[in-house]
Amino acid sequence: QVQLAESGGGLVQAGGSLRLSCAPSGRAFVTRPMGWFRQAPGKVREFVAAIGSEGSTTYYAAPVEGRFTISRDNAKRTVYLQMNNLKAEDTADYYCAQNRNTVPTTAAQDYGYWGRGTQVSVSS
Repeated sequence: QVQLAESGGGLVQAGGSLRLSCAPSGRAFVTRPMGWFRQAPGKVREFVAAIGSEGSTTYYAAPVEGRFTISRDNAKRTVYLQMNNLKAEDTADYYCAQNRNTVPTTAAQDYGYWGRGTQVSVSS
C-alpha cells in the first residue's frame, strides 16, 4: 500500500510563489510517473502537471504552463510542484498521485494512489 502526503500549501498573494512537495510512506513505493491535480470548491478535479519516472518527460495543463514546474528527486522519493506567479484562480486543494502506468498521463483514472491534498489559497 502506497500512501502519499502533500505539504507546502498555504495562503499567498497573487503574484507570489509556493512549492508543494509530495512524499510517499510505506515500503511498497515504486518509482512511477507522478501527477498533480487540483480541485477548487464546487468544481471537478482537474489535471495540473505530470512527470515521468526519471523526470525527463513533463506535461502541463494550459492554465499553468509557463508558471508551474513539476520535478522529482528519486533519491528522496519526493515530487515537487513549483508554482510561480500565482493567480486567484489557482486557489484549490492540490493532490499528488501515482500513475499505474509506466508513462505519464493526464487522466485522473490512470492514477491509483492519491494523497489527501494540501490547500492553496491565493488572494487577489
